[in-house]
Amino acid sequence: MTTEEHARFTALEIRRPDEVRTAAGGPVPLSWQAERRSEHTDRLGNNALPDNFPYEVERGGAGDALAVLALGESIRRDIAYERAHRVREALTLGATWAQIAAALDIAPDHARELLRQWAAGQHHLHEGDVRASRDRPLGLDADRYTAVLALCELGDDESPAAAAR
Repeated sequence: MTTEEHARFTALEIRRPDEVRTAAGGPVPLSWQAERRSEHTDRLGNNALPDNFPYEVERGGAGDALAVLALGESIRRDIAYERAHRVREALTLGATWAQIAAALDIAPDHARELLRQWAAGQHHLHEGDVRASRDRPLGLDADRYTAVLALCELGDDESPAAAAR
């Protein structure tokens, strides 16, 4: 991300989660979103200070409250969007389903279902791009889709590296 893009984002009045995008429509780094949310939250927290507080503070308004809500929702969506991708990444880097499930605080079968649903969506995306004759189809082709589904068949304590031996 560029300094110019950061300046644009910092000046942006945020009232809806879909406004939290780059000028080109792409994702904004989570760290930028968290920083903006923290600034609005700090101003809202200053509202609890007494009127005769000895130091000058900036108090929050409805715009700050709306920005906190919108940024929180944007962060939640961005994290949820990448969740299954991170499951796949952890597996390919040697984690087990039991470890992934513990990291997500869910059952291993629930973690597997997250990956299956993500893979199905990615495969559907790829098929649509192929039907539309796109030059560089996104998503998972049939071979990559099958490979992801094979990861779902690993035992709870089995890593892909161990299964390949």
